[in-house]
Order: sequence, then structure tokens, then C-alpha cells
Amino acid sequence: MNFLSKGVNFMNVIKKQSGKELFVTVEGNIDSTSAPALNDQICDSLNGIESLVFEFEKVNYISSAGLRVLLAARKTIGDKGEVIIRHPNSNVLDVFTM
Repeated sequence: MNFLSKGVNFMNVIKKQSGKELFVTVEGNIDSTSAPALNDQICDSLNGIESLVFEFEKVNYISSAGLRVLLAARKTIGDKGEVIIRHPNSNVLDVFTM
């Protein structure tokens, strides 16, 4: 699914489920405009999921709104599962370590 964000910013989300694993590939920026759409896409797919894997190789930026989406997903999955973030770039890692 494609979602437009502010101005020329763009976010693309691709979901693939395999059993109790959900793989979410995100491209572009996860900001206050695009985060709600990402949240909607994830929340609609978490029933029965034990492993949520985000591929962030092509994420250029994540704001606090994007972090809230990740934390909400983690809370929904709870102790029964895990959330994994793969290949975040240095800009994204800087936000995680703030």
C-alpha cells in the first residue's frame, strides 16, 4: 500500500504474512502525517501475530509519531511475541537512541 505524506515526502508499506509472522517493509519517511496510516495497516493485521518484523532499510526518517506506532505494536503483541526492526540507517538509529 502506498501512502502520501507531507509535500513530496512518500511512504510505501508492503506487508507479508507467513503463519504467525508479519513482515512489514517500509520505504520513505514515517512522520506525523504518515504514521497514522502505518498504524492502521499494522493494527488491522496483528491478530494472532507472534513476530512482527519491520524492514527499515529504506526508511529515511522516523519521528516521535513513528516511534509511537512501533511502541503500540509492541504493546499489542505483548509478552507472547516480539517486534524486530531490521536494517535501520544511522538517522533512524539516532532517533531510537535519544
